[in-house]
Amino acid sequence: MTGLRLRPALPADLDAVLAFWRTAAEGTSISDDRDGVERLVARDPEALILAELAGELVGTVIAGFDGWRCHLYRLAVSPGRRRQGIGSALLAAAEERFAALGGRRADAMVLVRNESAHQAWRASGYGPEERWRRWVKPLAD
Repeated sequence: MTGLRLRPALPADLDAVLAFWRTAAEGTSISDDRDGVERLVARDPEALILAELAGELVGTVIAGFDGWRCHLYRLAVSPGRRRQGIGSALLAAAEERFAALGGRRADAMVLVRNESAHQAWRASGYGPEERWRRWVKPLAD
């Protein structure tokens, strides 16, 4: 997409990112707050990738690598900008990051009810692994 700029998030971007997720992402989790995202950016400054058009935040993805596995979170595109290649560009940047770090397989957390996201992930070559379930335990109230 012409004019699309991808870059890592900076601490100054975090309030805008959190506001963006409230409108562009499906749901939130326990760590979707200022403290959680600050810790992410401080620990791995390249993990949160932003997409901008003319200075406007239009997409995000978190490309987390723990040294063993590659995890994708918060792939989100502005509702009015979907189906224009922004999500694909973000995924390509995340996959390039993983390859440079030695990653061999990427996985994504996708809400079961988010059918439009399922289509986007499939179009990008991802598929569900039905034999696995995510088990969670909140560590804070």
